[in-house]
Amino acid sequence: MFAKPTPGFTTAAATGDTVVLLIGMRINRFWAVHQWFPMLLAMFRMLHELGRQPERGLRGKVLLTASPRTYYAVQYWESEEKLYAYATAPDAFHHRVWKIANNKLKKGSMRGHVGLWHEAYVVPEGGYESVYFDMPPFGLAGASGVLPVESRGRSARQRLAFRSAPEGAGPAATPSGRSDTSDTSGRSDTSGTSDAPNASE
Repeated sequence: MFAKPTPGFTTAAATGDTVVLLIGMRINRFWAVHQWFPMLLAMFRMLHELGRQPERGLRGKVLLTASPRTYYAVQYWESEEKLYAYATAPDAFHHRVWKIANNKLKKGSMRGHVGLWHEAYVVPEGGYESVYFDMPPFGLAGASGVLPVESRGRSARQRLAFRSAPEGAGPAATPSGRSDTSDTSGRSDTSGTSDAPNASE
């Protein structure tokens, strides 16, 4: 809430596959507090557990609401393997919650009162890009770090074309073919281009 904005245009420092999980709940019947409120508390408890155990693989999160009924979290994970390892780990709180939820579903006590959902995406490098202006680290940048936008390209097309160098192969090549050695202050040779990166090209 009180994070300091990073001046100017920046982009996320993510490399390789980006694993994103959207997970949440919908209150179908507000009066059924005894059904949906425990699920809401469980969501926060799982996030607290993951925050205390970074080795589980959660790199960052954003909490959102789509309506007064729908609440969800956007989660960024280190890998697909760590995401599913947590989901099935017998010692994790998630395992206990789903056991309780499945028992309620079998009995029919929760049906119609609260909706549960998730969507998982494994996006390869070249399938995502980002740009932020005067923003603190947020979203993918909050999970992976912040870079001057010039280090990945001034346009969305250039940022999508960026590929990180294989381990031990030296600096990554930017879309223009130059090594990724941009000044971390965000200054670079942008003669002949506008100050604002093109987010739609």
